[in-house]
This record gives sequence, C-alpha cells and structure tokens, in this order.
Amino acid sequence: MFRIVTDRKIRVALVGCGRISIKHGEAFQRHSSDLELVAVCDTDSSALEKAKAEYQVPGYQKLEELLAREDLDAVSLCTPSGLHPEQTVKAAEAGVHVISEKPMATRWSHGQKMVKACDEAGVRLFVVKQNRRNTTLQLLKRAMDENRFGKIHMVHLNVFWTRPQEYYDRAKWCGTWEFDGGAFMNQASHYVDLMEWLIGPVSDVQCMTSTHRSIEVEDTGVMNIRWRNGALGSMAVTMCTYPRNLEGSITILGEKGTVRIGGVAVNEIQEWQFSDSRDYDQEVDSANYETTSVYGFGHPLYYKNVIDTFRGKAEPETDGREGLKSLELLIAAYLSARDGKTVSLPLEY
Repeated sequence: MFRIVTDRKIRVALVGCGRISIKHGEAFQRHSSDLELVAVCDTDSSALEKAKAEYQVPGYQKLEELLAREDLDAVSLCTPSGLHPEQTVKAAEAGVHVISEKPMATRWSHGQKMVKACDEAGVRLFVVKQNRRNTTLQLLKRAMDENRFGKIHMVHLNVFWTRPQEYYDRAKWCGTWEFDGGAFMNQASHYVDLMEWLIGPVSDVQCMTSTHRSIEVEDTGVMNIRWRNGALGSMAVTMCTYPRNLEGSITILGEKGTVRIGGVAVNEIQEWQFSDSRDYDQEVDSANYETTSVYGFGHPLYYKNVIDTFRGKAEPETDGREGLKSLELLIAAYLSARDGKTVSLPLEY
C-alpha cells in the first residue's frame, strides 16, 4: 500500500553523481519546501566528494549501505542505465520508491523485472520523461488529445546532435550495450518516447544503424514506423553532427493539421496550422523558449508530479509500465537492425 506523505518533506537520495544528476539537484532546490535531499551515492570517490560538498549531505559508495543507514522515501537513479534494474530491485526490497532516469533499462526483460519488483514490494516506480513537460510539447499533446489533426498521415523526427569521441571516453561504461545503449536508446530516447505518447501504439518497426565513433553501440540510425492507427513515419538520429548540436524536431502531418516543433531540442514551434482555431493557439509564440542544453527545463516540472503523487494528489504521469512502452519500441528497433527485418509489436503476448 502506497504511503502518502503529508506532514513532512519527502526524503530522497541521489544515486549517481554524473552529468544528469545536476538536473535532479536543480529540481530538489526548486522544490526545497517539499523535497529533502538527505544523501548522495556514487562508486566514483571524486564525484561523490564533489556532490557531498555541493549538497552538504552524507555520501555513500555502496547503495546497500545507503539503504540500510538512511530513512528514505525514494532514490533517484542517475546511474548508467544498465545498472537501473539491479538498483531498483534493491531499493524496492528495502521498501523505498524509485525514480529512474531514462532509459529505465537496456534490456526488455530487465525493464519488466523492475516493474515486477516494485509491484511485489508495493512501491512506486517513476521513469523520468521530463521532455513531456516542455511547454511546446504540452501544447502539441493537447492538440493531439483533442483530435485536431484528424487522421494522421505522416510523422517524422530528427535528432541531429554531436557527441565526440571524448564524450564516450569519459567512462568505461559509455557507449556499451550493457550499460549505456546507443543513440536511439540513450541520447534520443525522449524522442522515441514521443512516438507512442503522442501518436499511439506502434505496429511495425524497420531500423538500420551504423557506428562511426570507437564504441560498441550505434551513433547513427534511421527508423521506419507504422502505427496501429495507420499513420506512417520515420526517425533519423545521429550523434555525429558537425560541429555542434543542430536539431531535435518532430513534424506531424494530418488531414486537418500540420505542426513542426524544432530548434535544438523541440523548443521552437515552427509550424502550427489547423483547420479550426482554439483559444490556446495564441500561446504558440510564448511557448517557445531558448535552451543551451538538450535536457530542457522539464525536471522540476517532472518532480512536481512526483511530489503530488506522494502527497496523494495525483498518479504518476510516467510510471514503470509507461516507461516500458518506449523501451519495447527501442528493443524492437535494435532487433530489426540486427536481423535486417521488420519487427512487429508487441514483442510478446
């Protein structure tokens, strides 16, 4: 039974003190009246010491010790993706809720294991999909939910970013199948998430990938998609754009509407045309925002839903089962690229 917290701050530990943990730290500070960061954890002693000094909290190199010594409501997993399943199981067994960064896992069975472990322990599993909270995508989601496009004909997504060799060389786990995943699974996973969240369940996937850096996984790929509603689409991804991040975009073409959201990270509504009009159409220009980071500004908004869930005011916007939807699509894409064939969903019945 989920325990609602109403009379105190929600006690969270940050597990993993690398790049993305900074966004979580900013969210904790933004919601300091509701969230209390009580500890940090990292196997890297230098990263751990830096986080301890910044947040002025105790630090642990082992998750087991953290779970045993601290009175926690939740852990935020900012560790390599391949570690999420084991860490989720340990937290769940300790009765601690889990907030997992994307992707939730690098294997389909591991993602299912995470959901099962949290179900059996009676704890929540939140999967971070902060891009859904971007103002531009919130407007697009509203238009989709109101069926303003009519029948969707075509959808296309581009992720043209750059990740030089030194990005992958910063740690042994980077660019590996076991712990990281490639351009689709890691860097572009939020865009893969948009396929199901906005358009609906996917029926068939065809994918090809290539690798140009000295890594195990793909840094470039293309995907063809057929949705169950009859829409067709495609996605082009590369981490080899020269000399900087160029574009993160989605274009939707329907019988009654055309929308393109672009910029470096879906931060600019560049086309917004519908056969009808709604009051929020006037919000299009104000929804655009400048960003120097492909992460966007959605983490504090995502944590607001986490807080509301703990307070008994909401349900998780992206729980473990919602996270499985994009993971299933990612695994289907990799199977298609590996075997050179169309892969149909669901992967299993």
